[in-house]
Amino acid sequence: MDPATFSTLFEEPQLRRLRELAELGDPVVTDDLDTPEVRRRLREVEVLVTSWGCPRLSEERLADAPGLRAIFHCAGTVRTFVTDEVWRRGILVTNAADENAIPVAEFTLAAIIFAGKKAPFLAQDARRHRADWSFATSRGELSNRGRTIGVVGHSRVGRRVVERLRDLEVEVLVADPYADAGEVAAAGAQLVALPELLRRSDVLTLHVPALPSTRHLIGAAELAMLRDGATVINTARGAVIDTAALERECVSGRLDAMLDVTDPEPLPADSPLYDLPNVMITPHIAGSLGSETRRMSESALDELERYLHGRPPRAAVTADEFKVSA
Repeated sequence: MDPATFSTLFEEPQLRRLRELAELGDPVVTDDLDTPEVRRRLREVEVLVTSWGCPRLSEERLADAPGLRAIFHCAGTVRTFVTDEVWRRGILVTNAADENAIPVAEFTLAAIIFAGKKAPFLAQDARRHRADWSFATSRGELSNRGRTIGVVGHSRVGRRVVERLRDLEVEVLVADPYADAGEVAAAGAQLVALPELLRRSDVLTLHVPALPSTRHLIGAAELAMLRDGATVINTARGAVIDTAALERECVSGRLDAMLDVTDPEPLPADSPLYDLPNVMITPHIAGSLGSETRRMSESALDELERYLHGRPPRAAVTADEFKVSA
C-alpha cells in the first residue's frame, strides 16, 4: 500500500497486533513490488495486507510470490489490483468493504436530510442575501417528511442507507436487478424498476459499482424522468452519471445535485457545476478517512487471525462476486 496510507491505517495498537500475529521484516510497507529487494522478500511471503496504492498483482509479480496464500485488503474494492491470476491460483481474498460502507452511508443520510431542507444551496444563497432571509422561500417546501427517496443499488452502502432512512418519515424505493424483493421489503423499502423509481423520487441517491454495465446508468433520459426540483446525490462512482447531461439539468435549474464523486475526478476547472448555486461538490470524502480507516485495518487483522486459526473468513471476495460488485 501507499506508505502514507499505511501510517493512517496502522497506528501503534494496530501495529502491535500485527506484530503479534505475523512475522514481519523490513520493508514492512511498500507500493512498489518491482524492486530487487521487494521481489526477494515476496518469495517468503504467505500473506499480503493491502490497501490504497497496491500495484496490480499481475502474473509476473505473483510469480515472485509462490507461497502467497491470502490477501487481506484494508479498504473497499479490490478491483484495482486483483487479477485473474489471483483467482487461478486459489488465493484467498478478503476486503473491508463493509467497514468502508459505514461512513459512506452516514454521509449519504446527512446529504438526504440536507437535500430535503435544501441546506447546501440556501447556505450559498445566504452569502448573497445577508440582510434579508426571506430568500429561503425561493427554493420550495423545505421538509423531509413525506419525501420519496430513490436508492439505486441495494449494495453494502445502499442497504445501510435504507436502514438509516427508517428514522425519517419517508417512502423509500430501491432499484437493483440483483436485489431480493422480500429482503428489500423487510428493510422497509419497495423494490421497483429504475424508470418507476426515477419518476417517483424527490431525492435520488446512487450506490452501484463502476462496471461497464453501470457507466452512464443515469443519463439524459433518466435525469429527464426526475421531478422538477429533485436532488441527485452521488457517493458511488462519478461514471455512473453522464456528467454532460447532469450539467444541462443543473444549469437549467430544474435539478439540484450533491456530488462527492465526479467524472472525471476532479472535474475540469471550467466545469459549470463548480459555480452553480444548486450544486454542492465535495472532494471524495464520504468514504473512510482518518480514524475511520482503522475500522478497516482492524477488520483485516481479524481476518488474518481467523486465517491463522483455520477459521473461515467473514468477508471473502469470490471470483463470481468480483464480476458484479464494487
